[in-house]
Amino acid sequence: MPAQRTRLHDAPPGTTVFDKEPGAVTDARDLTRDFLAGLHPGVGEQTAASVELIVSELVTNVVRHARGALCSLRLQALPDVITITVSDADPRPPRERTPDLAGGTGGFGWPMVRNLATAVSVTLGSTGKTIRAELAR
Repeated sequence: MPAQRTRLHDAPPGTTVFDKEPGAVTDARDLTRDFLAGLHPGVGEQTAASVELIVSELVTNVVRHARGALCSLRLQALPDVITITVSDADPRPPRERTPDLAGGTGGFGWPMVRNLATAVSVTLGSTGKTIRAELAR
C-alpha cells in the first residue's frame, strides 16, 4: 500500500507530511520531480538529479532508522539555492557507518548527501530532528 500524503494544518506552506513507510520514498521522489519541473527558470539535469537523490536518501533514512510514525519534506527554491528540509520525530542525529559492500545493509546515503549538498545542517530537539540540505541552483 503506498504511503498516504497528508498535509497537516499546522505544517508550514509547502511542507508535505508522509506516513513513515517505504512508499513515502516513492511519493517524495514524485513530489520532488513535480517541484523541479515547475521551476522557472529550471535547474540543470545534474542539479535535478542531485536534489532527487538527496530527497530519496533522507526520506529512506527516516523510513529505515528513525522513530515515530511521520516524516515531513519541504522543498524551497530561491534564486541561488534549492533547499531540502526533512524532519522526523527521532531526536537522534544521523550516524555515519561504514558502507556495507557485501551485505546490502547500506551506509552510503549520509556521506552521499553530505557530498552532493553545498551545505548540510542537522537541528536536534527533544521531539525530533530536522535535516536541511542546500544545493546551488
